[in-house]
Formats: sequence, C-alpha cells, structure tokens
Amino acid sequence: MQVVCLDLEGVLVPEIWIAFSQRTGIAAFSRTTRDEPDYDKLMRWRLAMLREHGLKLADIQEVIAGMAPLPGAREFLDDLRSRYQVIILSDTFYEFADPLMRQLGRPTLFCHRLEIEAEGYVADYKLRQPDQKRHAVNALKSLNFQVIAAGDSYNDTGMLGAADAGFFIHPPESIVAQFPQFPVNRHYDELKASIDGAAARLRG
Repeated sequence: MQVVCLDLEGVLVPEIWIAFSQRTGIAAFSRTTRDEPDYDKLMRWRLAMLREHGLKLADIQEVIAGMAPLPGAREFLDDLRSRYQVIILSDTFYEFADPLMRQLGRPTLFCHRLEIEAEGYVADYKLRQPDQKRHAVNALKSLNFQVIAAGDSYNDTGMLGAADAGFFIHPPESIVAQFPQFPVNRHYDELKASIDGAAARLRG
C-alpha cells in the first residue's frame, strides 16, 4: 500500500508567480518558496504587492490560462498513476490551479483557498492546514500507507522528511546544499527510477 505525493509548481507545472512576474514586468513577483522559507511572510508580501499595483485575481488567472505543464510532466504523471496512487500536495490555491489540473488529467490535489473581495482583489489567503504537506504525509502513514514524496522547494522539505522516501526534483542548488539528505533528480526519468527503487525497497 503505497502512495506517491508530489509538489505541483516547479515539479509538474511552471512557477505561477514567476510567469505572473514575466507577464506584468514586475520582477519582484518572481520571488517564490525557492527563495523564501517563510510561506506566510512570502504570501503577505505578495498580497501587499498585488494591492499596490492594482492587480486582481482575474489578472493572475489570465496568466494561468495561458500556461501549460512542464514538458513531459503529463506523461510522467500518467505513468505514475498507472502504477501508484498519487496525490498532489501544493501550497498553491484552488482559485489558481484548475486550468493546470485539467491539463494534467485531474489528479487529486490538496492545496489552499483565497479570500476574494467583491471588487476582485485578493483580500487574504486561508491555509487548509499549516504545514499541510507534512501533516498529509503523516496522516497517510497513520493509515498504514508507505509514502514516497518529491518536491523542489523549502516548503517541501517537511513532506520529504516525513515520507518513507523523499526526493528532490528540479531543485535550485541553494536548497540542495542545505538539505543534502534528499537525493536529487534532474529529469522525470531519473525521478521515476528513484520512486520505483524506493517502492521496491519499502515492499521488502
């Protein structure tokens, strides 16, 4: 009984905030969880920046509507789902993710929600649960599942550490240096082999 848990942005799809930064020309929006380990601090700053520049949820959704999964991501995910139960654990928001989930074949997604004002501005964000990725892995383990996880950012390290086997995929070198305990994969074929190897070891 094994479950594979994957991060979304940077793993299966491009970073939404980087794409938004490129579209708006506001370089500051390119800051992500690869750069800032404090997720609340990062999101509070993003919300203030959106307000400062008069940008609404619809402006972000317009950018997302033109995005596609990373090359090979759909095929990688389809292969995993043919052999494992797969859950996407992400710190994105349901208000962002729907177009990308549709392109990925609607995998199961656990993420968060935004609070939107009547005028369309993002007023606040609501976590489904603080440190939800790690808690989700621990909950699955409490149900007697073996969990294999993969991510790329600071906010994935709790999930990777809680899993029975945790891997990096597409990580920046700064994070690799701080968390050498997690094997690094640079391509989907590498990660697939790592997951299959871990699954075989866990089965004993």
